[in-house]
Amino acid sequence: MSWMEHCPEQHQPLLAQRWNDWCDAVGVDVVAPVASQLDDERRARILARAFVGSAFFVRQCSRYPTLLARLLAHDDCGLAVPDIGNFATEEQLEQALRVLRNRVNAEVIWRDFAGQWDIPTACARLTELAEVCIQSALDWHRAKMVERHGEPRSSEGHIQPMVVLGMGKLGARELNLSSDIDLIFAYPEPGQSDGDQYEGKKSLENQAYFQRLGQRLIKSLDAVTADGFVFRVDMRLRPYGDSGPLVSHYAALEDYYQTQGREWERYAMIKARPVAASGEGAAAASEELMEMLRPFTYRRYIDFSVIESLREMKTLIQRQVRARGLIDNIKLGRGGIREVEFIAQAFQLIRGGREPDLRVRNILKVLPLLEEGGHLPAGSTDQLGDAYLLLRRVEHGLQAERDQQTQTLPPEPERREQLAFALGYESWNQLEDALVKARGFIEREFDEVIAPPEESGEITVSDTWEMLWAGCEMVEDRDNWLEHLHNAGFQPAAKALELLTELHGDRIVTALPAAGRQRLDQTMPLLLAAASEVSEPSLALERVMPLLRAILRRSAYLVLINENPPVLNQLLRLCSASPWIAEQLARHPILLDEMLDQRRLLQPSTARDIADELREEMLRVDPEDLEAQMEALRHFKQGQSLRTAAQEVTGALPLMKVSDSLTWLAEAILQQSLTLAWQQVTQKHGTPKGASVEDMRFSIVAYGKLGGLELGHGSDLDIVFVHDAEPQQTTDGERAIDNLSFYTRLAQRLIHILQTRTLSGPLYEVDTRLRPSGNSGLLVTSLTAFEKYQRESAWTWEHQALVRTRPVAGSERLGSAFESLRNKLLGAERDEQKLREDVVAMRNKMRAHLDKSNDRQFDLKQGPGGIVDIEFMVQYAVLAWAHRAPSILRYTDNIRILESLTEAGLMPAHQAAHLIDAYKAYRSEGHRLALQQQPGVVSGDQFEAERKTVETTWQQILG
Repeated sequence: MSWMEHCPEQHQPLLAQRWNDWCDAVGVDVVAPVASQLDDERRARILARAFVGSAFFVRQCSRYPTLLARLLAHDDCGLAVPDIGNFATEEQLEQALRVLRNRVNAEVIWRDFAGQWDIPTACARLTELAEVCIQSALDWHRAKMVERHGEPRSSEGHIQPMVVLGMGKLGARELNLSSDIDLIFAYPEPGQSDGDQYEGKKSLENQAYFQRLGQRLIKSLDAVTADGFVFRVDMRLRPYGDSGPLVSHYAALEDYYQTQGREWERYAMIKARPVAASGEGAAAASEELMEMLRPFTYRRYIDFSVIESLREMKTLIQRQVRARGLIDNIKLGRGGIREVEFIAQAFQLIRGGREPDLRVRNILKVLPLLEEGGHLPAGSTDQLGDAYLLLRRVEHGLQAERDQQTQTLPPEPERREQLAFALGYESWNQLEDALVKARGFIEREFDEVIAPPEESGEITVSDTWEMLWAGCEMVEDRDNWLEHLHNAGFQPAAKALELLTELHGDRIVTALPAAGRQRLDQTMPLLLAAASEVSEPSLALERVMPLLRAILRRSAYLVLINENPPVLNQLLRLCSASPWIAEQLARHPILLDEMLDQRRLLQPSTARDIADELREEMLRVDPEDLEAQMEALRHFKQGQSLRTAAQEVTGALPLMKVSDSLTWLAEAILQQSLTLAWQQVTQKHGTPKGASVEDMRFSIVAYGKLGGLELGHGSDLDIVFVHDAEPQQTTDGERAIDNLSFYTRLAQRLIHILQTRTLSGPLYEVDTRLRPSGNSGLLVTSLTAFEKYQRESAWTWEHQALVRTRPVAGSERLGSAFESLRNKLLGAERDEQKLREDVVAMRNKMRAHLDKSNDRQFDLKQGPGGIVDIEFMVQYAVLAWAHRAPSILRYTDNIRILESLTEAGLMPAHQAAHLIDAYKAYRSEGHRLALQQQPGVVSGDQFEAERKTVETTWQQILG
């Protein structure tokens, strides 16, 4: 009879395969003594369980040929502590730790499947393994650090040890076969190492010293080499999580937990204990650290304040189970390991401050104490303990198969049968019956803790978003969250999840006070739900993130969002439509106030509306406080610009009206800014003769986009200043100055008001280079001097620029005089051939320097057949033909000039219509690109018909 016949027939092929693999790996000399012992039915059955239940075990027996014989010969092979003095290199240390780990894990699997060790014994050995490996690596790396940098010392010169806190199962001595280890690194005091006292050594600040030590410790444990890994290291339980420092000194830890520690951190700290420490005074430092943390974990009174937090944690657990369908997960599913841990730790948090006996870490020791104290029903401890041990043993069996961290029962029937056999059950049905009974009991006890079970078994969409935000950093839930995000339209889902995890773990979030964090936790599920309703959810989420970060510490804005769903919905729509809007909101969160009135947000304003509203706004500001007045102007401009952009992206305003609205806004702000500048300069120097606030004898003349009523988002203001006061006369104030100096200072003060970068940024960038003689000319020109320059010295391109000029602020009388002068200058008869040559030459020069077009792309503004070509044709037409048809001088914007050319019989209607259509198409696309913060360049195959039309017309007029 073959020894394999002690194995159920259904598993014999797998057993035979793995046995043969092992025989081939170790050779006949090793196989023979082992095979000779398999006549013993008990030993044969143990080996069959181990080989069928764990491919990892078979690999280790093949890698270490004597291992199987030793396991058969001894009841406990022990745990030999590595002699770190024998390791000259880091590679030798890491190999020794991995060999030790593999052998210990293999023995735990063997003893467990053999029934020789119970779960507490197996967990104790795995915990001891972790402690030995952490301590060995820590001691070895610290010795190397001392050789290079000396001993780390406090400011008083005391050597500083490093303490490693073990959290979770490691802290409770309940480590699994394939557990991560959760660690926190700490040292007592800041200071620096004494390396500078020794030749060839370099001092380091203690923070940098222990950070390097911690990094090297993690690498020695966590890195995967040819021999595998020792333990996966998780440092996310430290203060501030992944965004926090890797190691902290005691004062920093104490400050964090006293001011920012969360309830879940208290929950986690229950199991914390020092698992390794290195350096002089390590034992005392470890004890000091635990004493310091104790008041945070356990309150001095019965802590009923934690009940609501625990109730929320419990609700989250229940929702996660329903949402994810974790029926086969014996840790996270209903009646799973996590629910037993919650039962124990909930009572520990509430009563551990007054009942020191409850401050134990191991769950099997806590449960009897809870029953003795009357916190659990009589007789429940044994049943809970037995159920917990069964689940932990099945967990070990699952992880033993491939040395993977899993708690999910396999879906395949054959693998379920293999698991049952390895654990000593006759069949899967028998094991399943035991599991159902155990989990049912745990579930009932869990539902009785703190609050009765929830009535509803249904999970809402809101619940799902809440769970996703709360658990977005949990690696084991990643696939579930990605699927949910994908199904909700977030593409790519991985990018959306990355944005959420970055925010969730950001130090600014973890440092929020409790009220602020609660408001953020209320906001995020609402925001995710709203984002899922827009056309590009991931894009909207990405664009709104900077705004969220900007308002985290001003949580009143979070309340505004939470309590006004239309605000949130509109916010997501606008951010999705335009990164410019998203950027403005992030820079100036006060603009969120604009969204409270949805009707006003999307209601277009007239020029009078804008001017009146600005005047009313300025009346609320202290007239003596220039800084407040400048801020008020900026807030108004930002709010009105946001409304205009919102109206544009929602279709409430067509292109031409958008430019009108932005132009009217600039005009209103120029008039108010000029009034402020006038008040300041006249207060200091008095008023020029014949001038008053109603007629300053000063006018702001707009050129370019402002003059042509074509202003866009972020456009500069091209302006020129003119006056008509007698230059040599003086003002009437005590500190009188000549009129030219007065108006120069007035213009300078105006520019200061417009361009100064306050907390809210500048109002507008101003360009005054189009004035007579450019930068070398006077900042302010008299109307007489302006006329003389235009008639005698101006270039043709300056006359072209004059086509789009108009007065926009200041003296209405002087503005009318300027318009009359403009009409005279533009209406002068010109040599058309010379004019044509000048215009074409200037256009060619501009194109050579500014056109970004090539074979693959078209520059909307400067490209052949683009915007500037249309503008130059319009300017040529005005300069060439205005003497015949003065009516074409009435308007300064290109579209109405083109229309007036048709009305005057100077251009065929179809030709003007084609140019207008092309001009509108280009500008519409340019506005769209501007709101997307993209350059005004499109694919080379776009606007082919429009470009051809414009180029044909160019040849007809200027060719």
